[in-house]
Formats: sequence, structure tokens, C-alpha cells
Amino acid sequence: MSERDPVDRVYLRHSTDKQTDARQRHALKKLIAAGAPVYEDPATSSRVLSLNREGFKRLLEEAAVGDTIRIADAARLFRSVADVLALRPALARRGLHLRVENGLLSGIDLAAEDSATTMVVQVLAAVLEFQRSMISENTREGVAAAEAAGKTLGRPAALDAGEVVELVEAYREGAAVKALARQYGIDPRTVRRVLDNAGAREVPDDLSSLLDGDGQGDADEGQAVATDPVVALDVPGLLAEELRTATDTAVRDAFAAGQTIRRGQGYSVRVSAPLSVHQAALDLCSALGAEGASPSGRKARRVYADRIAAAPAAA
Repeated sequence: MSERDPVDRVYLRHSTDKQTDARQRHALKKLIAAGAPVYEDPATSSRVLSLNREGFKRLLEEAAVGDTIRIADAARLFRSVADVLALRPALARRGLHLRVENGLLSGIDLAAEDSATTMVVQVLAAVLEFQRSMISENTREGVAAAEAAGKTLGRPAALDAGEVVELVEAYREGAAVKALARQYGIDPRTVRRVLDNAGAREVPDDLSSLLDGDGQGDADEGQAVATDPVVALDVPGLLAEELRTATDTAVRDAFAAGQTIRRGQGYSVRVSAPLSVHQAALDLCSALGAEGASPSGRKARRVYADRIAAAPAAA
């Protein structure tokens, strides 16, 4: 009897029922299209240890020695030191492998028991845990400061304090403004105002949303609201290489899905994304445009900035 071939098993998780796993599915689409079994833990907080999640427990029950667990990013599976310390021995006992699709850890088997991998994974878990706690702390402090200053965080009848915190944290994890507006049944301008009052965005996408003197407010649902059109822009390869590993999930996913276009000895990447994502990508490349940067870096950033400025304001 021939030996059984190892199986790739895809694991997906998102934190609340107002989020989706679309980005994770996009990152793992080749495996899913090839028929890899998919295990999900929807609306499951990262505070729940991976070994206590129903979807992940089912994966462990069905997996066999030599199988590989595939995740889009490390935060889908663990965000605390306690979680990863409990997880790795459990995987090792079953002879399973764990690989992340994107990021610096994409070439590492996170379940390997060698000392170097152990150190890297423990450091990563500590960083993720710190990042998570800082996001929650900053969000709550921003909400408290806004309320102390007399600012109204969204419609009182639509969003309570807990929902405001949930909305801001969802945005920090990559949820789009329009998606949040649909999920909470409010106007996108209200979402932007909540985010700005909580300090979640450095620069509002729609500056007019901060003006309360136009007499319209958010109640006039019949009026046209600002749009965030999806535009296809050719981004110089020098910038694209940097942005494919950006910390901003929306930027990273957009550039990972971009189309490479060769031009002589150089190349560019055609990226279709909301205009706000292009602007966020440009902001992440600010160092390339700073004084002291290489001439090629300054030129590449200037070309991208000009193309964003020339993009249509509406789809």
C-alpha cells in the first residue's frame, strides 16, 4: 500500500460577525482552488486560544502526520505568547507543519522545534500581543478624549460606546469605510467622523465630512456622498517592491494582486484599488521622497503622486 500524500489544510478566522475573511481567501486562493480543505472560525476573538476554537479543533481531528496548516497571516491563529506556547507542542505531537502565506515568516515552518524557529516565533508572538494591546488602548483613549472634548461619535441612536470601539478596531484591522457603513447601517461620512474623532486616521478621505455648517448633517440620505473610486494606476517597480510587504493590509493585498508590466529594462505594477488605498500606499513611501533619498526613489514617488493626483475623483 502506498503512503498517503500530505495534505494542505487552510485555516481562516475573523474577529466579529461584521468582518469577513475575503482578504485571507484571496491570499490563499490557489490552495482553495486546488481543493484544499478549509476550516473556519468566524466571529471568533483572538483572545480565544486557537486550541479552544471549534474550527481549529476540527482541523486537528482530521489532520494526519505530515499535513500542513496554511494561514494568510500569523494573527489569524495567534496573538499572544500563551497561545503560541500552547500551540506549537500540540502541532509537534501530531507531526503537523504550519506555514504563513504572506510576510517575513512565509518561508518558515512555524511548528518546527529547532531553537532558531522557537526564538523567532516567540518574539513574533510577543510583538503581536503588544500591537494588539496598543491598538485597544489607543482606541479607547481616543474615544474617551473625544467624548471629553464634547465630540459626538456617530449617531447616538445608531452607535453606542461599545460599537464605536468595535468599529474603530475593525477599521484598524483592515475593514473598509464603506463596508463598515453598510454593516452598521450608517452613512460613510458618519464612519469617517467616528474614525477621525477617535484618531484612527491621520487624514480624512473626505474633508467635507468634518464640516458641520452645511446644514445637511448625516440625516439627508438622499444626497450624494463622497466616493472612493477604484482606479487602476501604474506604480513604478521601485515602489511596488516596497509596498508588497507593507504593514497596511489593504495596501499589501492590493499590490500583491497587481499586474507586472515590463518596460525596457524597468517595470511597473498596475494596481487596481480604491483611491484611498493608493494614497495610503504613497504615504508609506514618504521616505523615498524625502531629502537625502536616492534620485530614483524621489522620481518614482513623484511619478506615483502625479498619477494619483490625475486620477478621476469619482468612478
